Amino acid sequence: MARVVKTLRTLRNHWKKSTFAGCVLSYGGHWLYGKHCDNVLRREACVEAREFGRQLIAPQEQLKKATVILNPAACSGKANSLFEKNAAPLLHLAGMDVKVVKTDYEGQAKKLMELMEQTDMLIVAGGDGTLQEVVTGLLRRTDQDSYSSTPIGFIPLGSQNSLSQSLHFQTENKVKHITGATLAILKGKTVPLDVLQVKGEKEQPVFALIGLRWGAFRDVASSISKYWYLGPLKTMAAHWFSTLKSWPQTHQASLSYLAPTPRPPEESTTKPPRPSLIYRIVRRLKNYWNPPVEEPPKEEEPEHWEELQISTVELSIKTNNRNPVMNRTDDSMQVCVEPETMTVGEFITIGGEKARDPMLCSKSGRNLEASACMLTLPQEGAGFYNIDSEEYEAMPVEVRLLPRKLRFFCSEERRQQLLSEAH
Repeated sequence: MARVVKTLRTLRNHWKKSTFAGCVLSYGGHWLYGKHCDNVLRREACVEAREFGRQLIAPQEQLKKATVILNPAACSGKANSLFEKNAAPLLHLAGMDVKVVKTDYEGQAKKLMELMEQTDMLIVAGGDGTLQEVVTGLLRRTDQDSYSSTPIGFIPLGSQNSLSQSLHFQTENKVKHITGATLAILKGKTVPLDVLQVKGEKEQPVFALIGLRWGAFRDVASSISKYWYLGPLKTMAAHWFSTLKSWPQTHQASLSYLAPTPRPPEESTTKPPRPSLIYRIVRRLKNYWNPPVEEPPKEEEPEHWEELQISTVELSIKTNNRNPVMNRTDDSMQVCVEPETMTVGEFITIGGEKARDPMLCSKSGRNLEASACMLTLPQEGAGFYNIDSEEYEAMPVEVRLLPRKLRFFCSEERRQQLLSEAH
């Protein structure tokens, strides 16, 4: 008892050192516990991946080839370590023939896609920028029709992973997020995604999976990081300071668009049973004696473009990839025109919401559905676009929807969530 009293008296007399030591021990214990939980998650994922590697394959079959495009600079240079610890072991345990190609500079992924050989699956390990480069390089190929059928996996390793919300179960734990995305690739379930083709007058087309932004909210979003010293108030401060410099912040442009096109029924992936031999012989004889008459090709109807003169705070064009499993009757992209009559208070409030969801359209915004649109901008002072979070110089462009162009691996848990949201 005397020893306990002496210890308590010592702690009281040196309360500052005791408090500091308690904080250090508490933080260290929390950090060690977090590392232990991450290792448990990795071990569980490895056990699940090993089951795929134990599956028997036929003697004439070969191992599945997976080409990984890895951006080591993503996530402030941590992407390579995150991939090696959390994703690479799962791919190897599943018995795949993995080829990892690392990018050295911005834009290299587009060039790598021009040289890519045929593979069973393509895996993008990085963020929005890496994914946009890979998709653009893939669809710029002259033989892109044969390569666009290759399933694509996305391992979210970047600071911005917008498409991950549509494909993977959302969690704050980065290890669980990465291992879950990798296991979704191994399970092989895919969903079709729309692609936007953004084409200028002279430049090669750029392809996007999320959308395009142009206007005041985009301009302010690029400057939010300058106010890092304001902590959680930096977003509000950036929008407020922007209104002090100039108001109203309106952008004029001419917008022409085509109406949505009806969605054709999906073709069945199962092959119908082969007819009997007698039926095939009779059909050939019938076609020989009475050959079918070919119908003349139907004339294509001229495209009917609707034209608008717009004055807006921001214009955004986005795909419907936020919920790719939703049943739709037509193929369309969403065009949002934010009103020019927005007040300063509304600008700051909506700006905070758009910081969390860049492609959000406010309640007062005008929504249009289109299959293609042409955006004509003023000659000077047009600013910049954001195409899938990447910055491009603003110019007159044609944006055309390529419906269900690519197939991406999607986790079953996220698929069920999206189905429940759709209903």
